[in-house]
Amino acid sequence: MITKVYQKDLKSWKREFPLMASLLELKPVSWFNPAIAPLATALDDIVLGAADVADASARLQRFAPFLAQAFPEVAASNGIIESQLLAVPEFAQALRERYDVSQPVKLLLKKDSHLPISGSVKARGGIYEVLFHAEQLALRHGLLDIADDYRKLAEPECQALFASHKIAVGSTGNLGLSIGIASARLGFATTVHMSADARQWKKDKLRAHGVSVIEYAGDYGQAVEQGRAEAQADPACHFIDDENSTTLFLGYAVAGERLKAQFEQRGITVDAAHPLFVYLPCGVGGGPGGIAFGLKLAFGDHVHCIFAEPTQSPCMLMGVYTGLHDELAVQDFGISNQTAADGLAVGRPSGFVGRSMQRMLDGYYTLGDDEMFALLYLMQSTEGIALEPSALAGAPGFARVLQEQQGYRQRMGLSAQVMDNATHLIWATGGGMVPPAEMDKYLASGRSLVVGD
Repeated sequence: MITKVYQKDLKSWKREFPLMASLLELKPVSWFNPAIAPLATALDDIVLGAADVADASARLQRFAPFLAQAFPEVAASNGIIESQLLAVPEFAQALRERYDVSQPVKLLLKKDSHLPISGSVKARGGIYEVLFHAEQLALRHGLLDIADDYRKLAEPECQALFASHKIAVGSTGNLGLSIGIASARLGFATTVHMSADARQWKKDKLRAHGVSVIEYAGDYGQAVEQGRAEAQADPACHFIDDENSTTLFLGYAVAGERLKAQFEQRGITVDAAHPLFVYLPCGVGGGPGGIAFGLKLAFGDHVHCIFAEPTQSPCMLMGVYTGLHDELAVQDFGISNQTAADGLAVGRPSGFVGRSMQRMLDGYYTLGDDEMFALLYLMQSTEGIALEPSALAGAPGFARVLQEQQGYRQRMGLSAQVMDNATHLIWATGGGMVPPAEMDKYLASGRSLVVGD
């Protein structure tokens, strides 16, 4: 039985941080950040800026011809990896009934769950870092100039260079898929260190692409730690670090300008009278943190970003709420970090993301596995969209905002009239590659919770 954590007994933790009592009892909670600040002030916390995101966007444009040639999945989009933006009115109605929300809600879905190449949000950051590393190698060895047609990276000389180098990553599944598939196609010897909660089909798919998969009995933290240690011992190996990589972060951040363009095409206004709320599933924090950063640069103070985590893995919420960030892990408090939302099964958050984004994120909330399964079934039955459990974590977000009792909306000047004009966006993070048999099991679990048979 746990009596003390970091030299402090649990009663003291609960007294100093009242939300901890509900977190430790695995109750769904919502917490709206009292430290939220205007973007101009919050940017002081992060070493990156708009120029860095613009550089990442330009790099993806340079790679587009190569990607269109190397990956048939993006040939039609001329090598641009992007997802659909969809209205989900039937799902919105089902959620309003489920959460007893009376006012109409304009609800959209960002379908990163079906991004080409690897079928998850990790295709943004993961593939970008692989491309960045390949570019740096080719430039350093005099095989590429940034003015070149990047399709030359598929030529034998470049392929031989990549074959002499390695890429490694620690992953719960989706990041490993993105990096493994992209790295193998470029010719790198690739190793993915996968935690115990990673799905077998993801391991099988990686091996089918010629990727070496090393499995661990422990969680995400163990897989990352071991992968990092092995890479540090090999000068030819580049380790992609989801906890600390600014390159990965910037790959995700390009999503902000992409979404802004999609909104402009649809005639969707985002301003003080028409705010945007975005709900992002969070694991270690790199993906949602990068996307949120890009969104803040694109929409300024008119976008409100909120992270969603499983009740068994509320690491980012606990880290930011206590101010300890990556100094704590949920397991230290007796929380298991075992969840069906495998992509979110992370016990210790990214300190880089927590500290860099601590004044840009409006709030955090948690939900249980059963709720994610129920929402998965509702999404498929109302909109015909199949997602994996973790991708549904953002679905309750608008209800948490509209029903909060912490003074958040009043503090932010979000009157009832303004909220009536708001756009709410669920960022769907994975599911595009889930095998049919696996998806059928997910749906059966969700149906039993919703329908009861």
